[in-house]
Amino acid sequence: MNPELLDPDAVSRGDALGIMARKIVEGYRVGDHRSPYHGFAIEFAHHREYSPGDDIRHLDWKVFGRSEKYYIRQYEQDTNFVTHLVVDGSASMNYGSGKLTKLHYAKILAACFAHVILLQRDAVALALVGEEIQEYLPRTDNLQRIQHLMERLSVFQGKGGTRLGTALQQVSREARRRGIIIIISDLFDDEHGLASGLERFAFSGNEVIVFHTLDSHELTFPFDGTWEFRNLEGPDRVKISPDDFRKSYLRNFEAFQSRVRRMCEKFQAHYVLADTSKSLAETFSGYLAFRQRANHQP
Repeated sequence: MNPELLDPDAVSRGDALGIMARKIVEGYRVGDHRSPYHGFAIEFAHHREYSPGDDIRHLDWKVFGRSEKYYIRQYEQDTNFVTHLVVDGSASMNYGSGKLTKLHYAKILAACFAHVILLQRDAVALALVGEEIQEYLPRTDNLQRIQHLMERLSVFQGKGGTRLGTALQQVSREARRRGIIIIISDLFDDEHGLASGLERFAFSGNEVIVFHTLDSHELTFPFDGTWEFRNLEGPDRVKISPDDFRKSYLRNFEAFQSRVRRMCEKFQAHYVLADTSKSLAETFSGYLAFRQRANHQP
């Protein structure tokens, strides 16, 4: 396991708070514990590779007979809810003015969410995306699978352009039952594509959370002197004096953020600004505390 992806402070705060579904989603049952009667009178969903600690009652011996590999049969209602973590790995996510790039911040955030969700015995799936899904890890409710999730997050490289709308449509086809969709991205993409993806999730009855992951320099533009800026997702370069450009940049960037917030409000998605200069524990536990307060409101 890559320990750098599990922020100890964030995990300890998150484990204490937990995460519950804000809406009533498929498979969600009120209470802290699932039924002990797994796999009976419920619909088969898919197979996944056996991991130590899995209930051997759900081994598929027919598959073993054909492949000599152990696979577990999973069912549609094995968990209270399923959370799909969508991590943007486009090249623009490689930017970082501090100790963490946006992509590394996103990886840690995803890892912490996965740990909390699996610890409370719910299920998580992971989609690593760019112009499309680059890698998809099907849902699991086995905490021991956290190591595999960490490994895939650790080696995930930021590259290429962004077509978040296309990637979200692909994720929606994988998310066959309603649940929670957590999108972690700088959202530097065609806004119509993002709106289409959010609309699709909302129409399907999913709860959506958007972590708008941005570097503090993108938010404040604190540059002095003469700089050459380059497009991380293309060949464009431009030399400018930031003093001449700052007001226009900040005005346009604030307008962009406002449009994204309104878009999230339109489709009833939670919008969370994830400033990479802020403590990840503060961002993570702050949002979970907000959810907990919201869930207890009449």
